[in-house]
Amino acid sequence: MEELGSILHFLDNSSILVTGATGFLAKIFIEKILRVQPNVKKLFLLLRAEDANSAILRFDTEIMAKELFKVLKHKCGENLSCFISEKVRVVAGDITYHNLGVNDSDLLDEMLTQVNVVVNLAATTNFDDRYDVSLGINTFGATHVLNFSKKCEKLKVLLHVSTAFVSGAQEGLMLESPYKMGDTLNGTSGLDMEAEKRLVEDTLKHLKAQNSNSEPTIESSMKQLGIQRARKYGWPNTYVFTKAMGEMLLEELKENIPLVIIRPTMVTSTYKEPFPGWVEGIRTIDSLAVGYGKGRITCFLGDPKTIVDVIPADMVVNAMIVAMVAHANEPNPNENIYHVGTSVSNPLEFTYIQDYGLRYFTQHPWVGKDGKPVIVGKVTVLSTMESFQRYMMIRYFLPLKGLKLLNMICCQYFGRIYQEQSRKIKFVMRLIDLYAPYLFFKAFYDDMNTDKLRRAAEESGVEMFNFDPKTIEWEDYFMNTHLPGIVKRVFKK
Repeated sequence: MEELGSILHFLDNSSILVTGATGFLAKIFIEKILRVQPNVKKLFLLLRAEDANSAILRFDTEIMAKELFKVLKHKCGENLSCFISEKVRVVAGDITYHNLGVNDSDLLDEMLTQVNVVVNLAATTNFDDRYDVSLGINTFGATHVLNFSKKCEKLKVLLHVSTAFVSGAQEGLMLESPYKMGDTLNGTSGLDMEAEKRLVEDTLKHLKAQNSNSEPTIESSMKQLGIQRARKYGWPNTYVFTKAMGEMLLEELKENIPLVIIRPTMVTSTYKEPFPGWVEGIRTIDSLAVGYGKGRITCFLGDPKTIVDVIPADMVVNAMIVAMVAHANEPNPNENIYHVGTSVSNPLEFTYIQDYGLRYFTQHPWVGKDGKPVIVGKVTVLSTMESFQRYMMIRYFLPLKGLKLLNMICCQYFGRIYQEQSRKIKFVMRLIDLYAPYLFFKAFYDDMNTDKLRRAAEESGVEMFNFDPKTIEWEDYFMNTHLPGIVKRVFKK
């Protein structure tokens, strides 16, 4: 690892390509760079769009219009438009294609001759997305980004954002080590990315021949295929499986490119910057908070002592920036992998999150559509799948069947109540299905590399790029930052 020196000096006059620019972490990264280093030369922001005008529209509505940029807007004042037009180049493209789908030859030349840093944040993070989509973006999309990076004449570093959960549902200490081609989590041999690609192509051809006009059938089949292939090799879902394969390909094909892989755990709302509590969309653990606060969850399955590894988004972005500077222009690139999480340095038990939720929503109840506050209580947590199924059958499924029968007898008089109860049950069962492998999670993410990076940053006096999880006081963060943040920005959606 090189001496860090001045991070701001490194960013000065740098040209950075960011893929997946409308994503949650990408927006925070873009805002941070523009706010702390206005002398950055250019941010090339790759957005999926049909043409330049569509890309610019997406940039305006999905990036700059966000509350996240209010601090930057205040800082720039009337000069904002001029500043953005000078520093940002919006690029219509798609990482699933050669040259990232950039069709404008002049723009392509400009990027290949100017870009110093490539930050790959493009991903589909749905646990059960279509296999063809996930494979195209998370796995082979990563290789397209790598191949593009190799052609950048002034490239200093490629930073790829993966996920710590490429480790699947394994137990114990997960090391910051690479996955090699063909590695699997259960020892099953025969994992071959090209074979997976051919399987997808053949399956799609067969489905289209059988159901030429049935897109829902094709989508459902491709989702099922992804889960099947993931579990065949030991991964719990399509997302982490395809991200793991993406890492394998990068490690195999990187050659002499300085490559950094960042593996965040569950990413939550901002801790400090640009202001506390900014979040977008329902992210992982927030599904539980939303369901609980709105009165949809009264019981759940899991181990109260499970360590829930969450990390604020701005800390992830700070780690990304420090890591890309630390490994720029490495003459003999090594495997630079960083877990950005809290399970080792500042562990948080699930039972504490439950307590924070109960206290917060008791003090600040959500007001339902009927204008009445939603009264929350202590959630019944069941420690085995058998006890959960038994509880659900006695407490919900049998009464629901009775209510359905009563509703039919009474000419749909209880229709609204039946629909409401049915929706609550479906909500809980979907969460259980999606998160089942993580409900009794017994993994801890070693962050030795990340800790070394933190110490190097501290020695260099880099205070504006804090990513030390030991500085988080969990009760204060959840009660005064995170839960108010998701109520304000997620609940109303």
